[in-house]
Amino acid sequence: MTTTLTDTKSGKMLIDWLRDAHAMEKQAEQMLSNTARRIENYPELKARLERHLDQTRRQADLVRGCIERLGGDTSMIKDMTGQVAGLGQALSGLFVGDEVVKGSMASYVFEQMEIASYRTLMAAAEHCGDLETKRVCETILREEEEMADWLENQLPDITIRFLSLAERGGTAKH
Repeated sequence: MTTTLTDTKSGKMLIDWLRDAHAMEKQAEQMLSNTARRIENYPELKARLERHLDQTRRQADLVRGCIERLGGDTSMIKDMTGQVAGLGQALSGLFVGDEVVKGSMASYVFEQMEIASYRTLMAAAEHCGDLETKRVCETILREEEEMADWLENQLPDITIRFLSLAERGGTAKH
């Protein structure tokens, strides 16, 4: 009898962590979509969020492909929980005047969590001998690091723009 990756504890953990990553991407998709929809006075931020939204959708597909290749399936419960959390985060921005600043900070923190997740997945995939999953995670990691770096560099400008608009009575949308 041949042992497959899913028969090992490490393999089962890898699949479970991939399910977590898929749910995380679904949460990111919800957050990015809702935030980008409401931003008008920050065209560069809006464009970057929309670009990353496209990447995020593709990343979710890539992660799902890894899960399916390993004989697993995505977790509907984790995906739905992630989407509800993303909706809650987006809706909470409706009630604060400084949504664009807090949303940018939250996005930066979320990117860091994704970076940590993909680094963990790369190590787990390598440990399990799953070089294809490792390669996929390396690709996604580069995109997440790129977005985190962009946000880190833009936070001061976003803050200053927000404060300047606030002084004139403007908001993220108006």
